[in-house]
Amino acid sequence: MAVDTPARIAIIGAGPIGLEAALYARFLGYDVDVLERGRVGENILRWGHVKLFTPFKMNRSPLGMAALTAQNPQQKWPDDNALLTGREYVEHYVLPLAQSDLLIDHVQEQTEVLAIGRKRQTKQDHAGQQKREDDDFCLLIRQGKRERLLQADVVIDASGVFAQPNWLGRGGLPAVVELRAAHGVEYGLPDILGTALADYAGKRVLVVGAGYSAATNLVQLAAVARQHPATHITWITRQATASPLPRIPDDRLPERDQLATAANTLAAGSESFVQHWPRTTVTGIKRNRETGAFQIRLAGEHRGKMEVDRVVANVGYRPQLELYRELQVHQCYASEGPMKLAAALMGQTSADCLTQTACGPQTLLTSEPDFYILGAKSYGRNSQFLLSVGLAQIRELFTVIGDRADLDLYFTIGQAHL
Repeated sequence: MAVDTPARIAIIGAGPIGLEAALYARFLGYDVDVLERGRVGENILRWGHVKLFTPFKMNRSPLGMAALTAQNPQQKWPDDNALLTGREYVEHYVLPLAQSDLLIDHVQEQTEVLAIGRKRQTKQDHAGQQKREDDDFCLLIRQGKRERLLQADVVIDASGVFAQPNWLGRGGLPAVVELRAAHGVEYGLPDILGTALADYAGKRVLVVGAGYSAATNLVQLAAVARQHPATHITWITRQATASPLPRIPDDRLPERDQLATAANTLAAGSESFVQHWPRTTVTGIKRNRETGAFQIRLAGEHRGKMEVDRVVANVGYRPQLELYRELQVHQCYASEGPMKLAAALMGQTSADCLTQTACGPQTLLTSEPDFYILGAKSYGRNSQFLLSVGLAQIRELFTVIGDRADLDLYFTIGQAHL
């Protein structure tokens, strides 16, 4: 919906999409609050040792580069084709963006958004009516021990999904006792070859999941096992295929194809310290308080019990929906993404995320006026999101907020710097 400057836009999340959206808004003259519950780039830093599949040129905007170059003409940038680690990406681009003149006074770290609502209306009030749009948003935020309310004309949720992993059990449910044992399970991408080496060297490790995160952890664990022979890895997947990761023909991202090939080779039994158990799921998990070991109960082809020292659960992520429970947001019943975008994404069925494109400004509209979801969270449980798509979402969104179909700062700024 059209919103005139200098309206206030609250942006949740200081990752690349949140910061790029804030920069776009600041260039247009909007007042901005960027609210980040951790550090700038927090979610990326949690897997900071891992390389991105996509080159730097796909993960930065002309607007961001122009803003940083104007501030420091001597700034040296990574090569456009460089595959940066998450940590390098934050260090060389995301953090400088947050510290740039346009954003430094607008980013609030260690600020958690607890809930979003309307100032004078509940969820049930004035559905689909102009009265709803005329009421300000109200955000309950926490900074340290202090809580306060923040008002905004527009809210953009770019908080991502990485902090909300799915559960290990069948059907997406928690495995028996997982809710109590979860604090000991690794749901992300630990630095297995670095700071977390001692946690995995010489240990019995269970890896669950069939995506690129699981493959990354498996390949790193295999490298550990070659140096520490007592290390043993069991990889379980729900699928019946012997090769858990389908390779993409003529993959345009060579690192992705190399990872899939390496993981599938390990699954096929190339190394004695790796066992791949397909058609198998976790149904129960319990931790021995004395030894720290996990007792795992399995169903499927390899049903039974096993004991391991470490559990790595790469079972995907989901959006945190509680933030906007008091808003009228129509969500997809399958992906939990906003409905219009989710419906458009259903037509993009390729396994290659590079074929994903932005779906147009109208798909970013939610049933709650002036409330938008961008970035990985906009895809819900769909893992195909790319940063380059997020940048396209930002450009499309501000044609709506600014009420100018031809508004494209990326093109304008890019042309000016040719």
